[in-house]
This record gives sequence, structure tokens and C-alpha cells, in this order.
Amino acid sequence: MSKQPHQRGRPREDGWILASLKSAAVRTDEYFTLLWRSLRATFSRPFYVDDLFQQMDTVGVASLWIVILTGLFTGMVLALQSAVEMERFGATIYIGRLVGATTVRELGPVLTALMVTGRAGSGMAAQLGSMEVTEQVDALETMGVNPIRRLVVPRLLAGVIMMPILTVITDLVSIVGGLLIAVVKLDLSATLYLRSVWATLQQTGFIFRYIPIDFVQGLVKPVAFGGIMALTACYYGLRTRGGTEGVGRSATKAVVTSSVLILATDYFLTQVLITLLVE
Repeated sequence: MSKQPHQRGRPREDGWILASLKSAAVRTDEYFTLLWRSLRATFSRPFYVDDLFQQMDTVGVASLWIVILTGLFTGMVLALQSAVEMERFGATIYIGRLVGATTVRELGPVLTALMVTGRAGSGMAAQLGSMEVTEQVDALETMGVNPIRRLVVPRLLAGVIMMPILTVITDLVSIVGGLLIAVVKLDLSATLYLRSVWATLQQTGFIFRYIPIDFVQGLVKPVAFGGIMALTACYYGLRTRGGTEGVGRSATKAVVTSSVLILATDYFLTQVLITLLVE
């Protein structure tokens, strides 16, 4: 008698696990199907150039100030925190090496992607979610317009194009932030700091004799991050259900999922790029 509740409970538990795995598999299939359809639509007519430029403005120009502030304070904090430890060994002259390497390789691409995801990605999901619940997407299909080509492709291209540009801005501003701390608080010369930054970018070598490998790594990642941000936002936006509450849920899911995917992709991309370019 005592074993009956346990035996009855197991099928329910197994059923819940199987249902969760099935749901995850379906969502993954839908996600990559959207990616494939978007890639196909990217290279076929018609091309919505005006929509593309509008999305580039939304993703890039509108995110400029938040990216500048993020880069400035990141560089200042890096220089300030590293100075505390380096002063013990008399190695404050290498502050530029630490700020340059950390920013260009990792913090610049990742922080830019996370900040742009929180601002632009949530906006994309909310906008498409609103169009979905008000049946505007269905209206486009009725008029013979492909929603993937009209709504998803411009946002995907805007993310892929603008994220590397914003990352370069973050890197430059972050290095300037470290320069301010090095000159004002650590009494280092600007020339010494900048030479130290350039020296660390030279350590891993060059591609085509002039382009530092670290710089290439710092630009490959944002391309992937921009695509992840835009595709995930569009995916959740087009799956919105439940009125205005559903729009809020879609925006939240888009930001959370994009952030997790960006961090996971950062690890795997780092491993691949180190294997291909450094080793």
C-alpha cells in the first residue's frame, strides 16, 4: 500500500520530463527554421533597404550613448582595480596591457552585446509582439508580403552590421577611460600607456601583416552576438500570445535568452578562435 503513491507519481514525473524535452526540441527546431528562412530571404528580392536603415538607426545610433558610458566606466574600473594589485609589485606601467587585452578580447564585445540586447533586443521583441497580437503580421501575409523578409531580415542585418561598430566604439572609449585613470591617479604618461596597449595587441601576431589577431577576435564575436540578439528577439516577438501581457513576457524572454546564448557562444567562439588564430 505504501508503494502505490510512489508508483503512481513516477509516470507523471516522467511525462513532465518528456513533455519539457519535446517542447525544448520543438522550440529549437522553430528557432533554426527561422534562421534558415531569414538567411534565404536575405539574398532574394525584394530588398527592404529603408527598413534596414531604420533598424540600423534603432540598433546603432540609439544605443550609442549607453555604449559610450559602458566603455568609459569599464575602462576606468579595470585600470583602477588592477592598479591596486600591480602597485604591490611595482608593475603599474603595465596597466595599458591589461586594459587593452581585456577590453578588446572579451569585455568590449560581451558588454556591448549585453547592453544592446537590453535596449534594442527588448524593443524588437516588444514591437513585433505588438504587431502579432494586433494581427498586423497576418495582415502582411494577406497582402502577399513575406513577414520574414519584411520584419526579420532588416533587424537581423542591422544587428550583424551595427554590433561590430558599437564594439569598436566601446573598445576605444574603454581604453580612453583607462588612460584617464593612468594619467590622473597613477601618474603615468599617456605615451607610455598607449604604447603598452599597442604592445599587448602585437603579442598574438598579425593577419595580413597589419591587422592584430586580437582585433580580429574582437570583431568576429560581435557579428555572431548581433545575429543572436536580433534573431532571438524576432523569434519571441513573432510567437507572442496573450495580448499586452504577452508582449511583456516576450520582451523579457528575448533579453534573458539572448544574454545566456551570448555568454555561451562567447566561450565556444573564444575556444575556436584561439585554436585557429593563436595556437
